[in-house]
Amino acid sequence: MSAPAKPKGSTDPIDAYVADLRKALHGPPRATARLVEEVRGGLVDTAEAHTHAGASYEDAVQEAVREFGTPAELAPAFQRELTIAQARHTARSVVLVAPLLLACWYALLTTGTGQEGVLPRTAQSLAAVAGCAALLAATALAATGPLARHVPTPHRLPLLVAWTGTTASVSMALATLSLAVAAFMTAGWPLIALACTLAAASHALTAPSARACRRCARLPA
Repeated sequence: MSAPAKPKGSTDPIDAYVADLRKALHGPPRATARLVEEVRGGLVDTAEAHTHAGASYEDAVQEAVREFGTPAELAPAFQRELTIAQARHTARSVVLVAPLLLACWYALLTTGTGQEGVLPRTAQSLAAVAGCAALLAATALAATGPLARHVPTPHRLPLLVAWTGTTASVSMALATLSLAVAAFMTAGWPLIALACTLAAASHALTAPSARACRRCARLPA
């Protein structure tokens, strides 16, 4: 269905509406873009229906906006959906990096530094964090996936996922530092250096997602 023609030389009110809505929403870029485009399509279709009934373009758009609600009115409901999407994105990141935390634990234990030093204790902490983070992230994915059709998603779950991701991110930064130190303490430094690089990359993957999740979880929904 084609869009109703707007007056020449003027700002399209639908474009302005969509821009205001986009500014009010925070979440994964693809999910946000998909949701905003769905709203745009609905506005265009509704406005076109009113123009076919004889209304001017401006009046048709105003009536469509009245039926849809203003961006400020729509944003909280849409933000809840995007917050869940961001929580799932962060949980998937944690599930992906948790095995690497365990690999870092194994690498640190095999550096030949003994069982009483700082590095072995760090390795044990990383293993504990990996296990807890993986469990919480997997639970969050289940709670926001098919299970959400039958059981309401807990309101605080996105914030829990955000801090789980933050903890995993900090652990990856700690693993990077520990592996960098371990590389100077063992003859097998090439393997340790590779693990250090992967840990740094995992931190770079998880940290932005966790930060975005914390922001989304604090927004009204």
